[in-house]
Parts: sequence; structure tokens; C-alpha cells
Amino acid sequence: MSKRGHGESSGAKFRISLGLPVGAVINCADNTGAKNLYIISVKGIKGRLNRLPAAGVGDMVMATVKKGKPELSKKVHPAVVIRQRKSYRRKDGVFLYFEDNAGVIVNNKGEMKGSAITGPVAKECADLWPRIASNAGSIARFFGVFVKKIKIICSQNKNKK
Repeated sequence: MSKRGHGESSGAKFRISLGLPVGAVINCADNTGAKNLYIISVKGIKGRLNRLPAAGVGDMVMATVKKGKPELSKKVHPAVVIRQRKSYRRKDGVFLYFEDNAGVIVNNKGEMKGSAITGPVAKECADLWPRIASNAGSIARFFGVFVKKIKIICSQNKNKK
């Protein structure tokens, strides 16, 4: 897994479950004006015949905006996955998963296009991308010994009127 490059990221990436294949639609968790991101490719994946490239937490993907501001749509943007619903294992044995799949739009260096992130950011993503960690409202850091699976619920009220 060390062969997967991330541009201007810092730190080493531990192998996590890849829960977002090409074609997945994820929420956009920043304030750029985009609502949905459609994953069209994953950076650093070389590929294998008939295998869909997939992304996990902390991976940079190329995505298009499906819902949102018109000036963002019909263009390809780099984005970083900050949450995934597929559970993944941390080094301490805890399995962690989030309520939704989400990403933020960045530039090629890993600097965010927006200035704020809604909901928590995975610790694995915050370690790899310091610019995302600085804009995160909360970072999911749990040091559980007896807990086997932890579900992080995003504190967003989707039915707010």
C-alpha cells in the first residue's frame, strides 16, 4: 500500500478497507457550494483487469460535482475522502465506521478549496492531510480497548427547515 502517492501529504498510510469504488457518489462536507461528488478515478491506483479502483479514508480522488453551484459542475476536481461507511480496522484493533461517505474538494497540493468542514474527520485522513486537519471541526480519535465497533454519527440535521 506504500506505492500509492498522495502529492503533498505527510505521514505514512496504514492499509484500510477501501469502501468507495469508481462511480460512488459521496457527500461534499465543505463550504464550497458542492453537495455531491461523483468519484471518477482514484489517484495512485495502477489497476488490474476487471477490478474497479476503490478509495478509502485519506485517499485523493478525482471527482465531479453532481449537485451544487453551477460554476463547480461539469469540471473535474481533486477531492480527499474524509469519512466512509465501510468499517476499517485501526492498529489498536478498533473497527470504525461513519454514518455517511464524505469528501472535501482540494487542489493538487492538498490545500482545501473551502474554509470549513461539516461533521467529523477520520484521524487517518487528518494525519495524512494537515491542511484538512486544520479546518476540521472535530477529528474522530478514539482509544477504545473493549469496544469492537464504533459508529461515528455526524451531527448534521439533514431535515432542517
